[in-house]
Amino acid sequence: MDSYSTLRKIPRALPCNSFAIAAVAAALFLLSPAAPPALAADEAPSAADQHCLGCHGTAGMEKKLADGDTLLLHVPADMFAKSVHRPNGCASCHSDIDAAAHPPSKKDIKSARSYAIAATEVCKGCHTDKFEQWERSIHGALVRSGNPAAPICTDCHSPHAVIKDAATKLDQTPCQNCHKEIYTAYLGSMHAKSRRNSAESYAPICSGCHSAHDVKPTSLGQGPEAACFGCHAGVLEAHQKWLPNAALHFEVVSCPVCHAPGAQRKVDLMLIDSQAKPRGTEQIGVPLFDASTRSDGKGIDALTLWNLLQTLNRGDVAGKTILRGRLTVRTGPQAHQLADKSKALSDCRTCHREGSEAFQSVTISLIGPDGRRVGYGANADVLNSAISIDSVSGFYAIGGTRIRLLDILLILAILGGLGIAVGHVTLGWLFRRYGLYQPHAGDHGDRPAGDDGPKAA
Repeated sequence: MDSYSTLRKIPRALPCNSFAIAAVAAALFLLSPAAPPALAADEAPSAADQHCLGCHGTAGMEKKLADGDTLLLHVPADMFAKSVHRPNGCASCHSDIDAAAHPPSKKDIKSARSYAIAATEVCKGCHTDKFEQWERSIHGALVRSGNPAAPICTDCHSPHAVIKDAATKLDQTPCQNCHKEIYTAYLGSMHAKSRRNSAESYAPICSGCHSAHDVKPTSLGQGPEAACFGCHAGVLEAHQKWLPNAALHFEVVSCPVCHAPGAQRKVDLMLIDSQAKPRGTEQIGVPLFDASTRSDGKGIDALTLWNLLQTLNRGDVAGKTILRGRLTVRTGPQAHQLADKSKALSDCRTCHREGSEAFQSVTISLIGPDGRRVGYGANADVLNSAISIDSVSGFYAIGGTRIRLLDILLILAILGGLGIAVGHVTLGWLFRRYGLYQPHAGDHGDRPAGDDGPKAA
């Protein structure tokens, strides 16, 4: 029997005599881990809420559900007293509870997860704008797809201990509960160090770049880089002072590629339509998956990629499918290992040289049903094969993605142009040297002296 059932049955089991009441009271006192904390007058819950806490303030209170899961029913009185919800009282969220008939003899709760999801409608009643932002987010999309780990309101905000601005504290951000590896990487970044070193620091935490509720996949739009530009105003102008073609670099190179010097880099070739909108798995997922399967684990090669694009663009297809290349880092944690700008990469040879490490890892990607990027491994030859001239024409890094055939054709064109010029000059000299040059008829050399041509009558 769970503690919820035990507490519910105590009133009905008590004999009506003072000795029994005293005995039960003593037992409850001995079993209680500690006396309720003393609260300031302005923090004390209302009389109605104290009535609720009489049972729910008991540590370890829980209810076993039919599916074997456990629903936690304990509400720490001291935390609830500090919560921004304390003035609202228990009944403001639990309006379905009839205090006179509580606890009910039976309440059908299928699972703790379904109960928590249903409770988000209560949050929506007061926080409509935030709830709508969450519904549009990747988190909302994951919940609708049935992902059991996708966060809902109570996963980020402890329902009975919502403390104002707690989520802005470096060590209390709820994102770490799911994104532990990324959070650990972030702690070593210049942003986290700045916040640790100064309480006045405006360096971003998770929500500063990704938003608190309207969290979007990084594959959409400019992703987190839009947040970079929001704080680092004038960054393009600053790079133009030393970086050739800075605007193009900003378009095809993500910030962490240079500002996370210890990260591994890769080229991501995203399938997009002629309007620059990412293609989704519903549109082209099967052909791309089949192409990946045929690669036998070696990655999609140049010929397979060419055939894939021909298949996708066969017939009267609305919106031609093309590839948009972008140099980025390989993992999410690496994208958060941002170093001080003095350590950022600034040597052009890091990328613009033959055999550069940055171009040895390639993925072909598209957008999954939930908005997240889905990537398939590709062979590095898709960047430098003659077959790829049309496929990856939108992504070319001088020195880094060298197509040998183009190099040969360029050399032949240069040699051919020089050869024609040199040959022309040489032949002219030889003709004059050996008297082989004959003026054309009608030249000035054939006219009689003093003849200036026809005269007017």
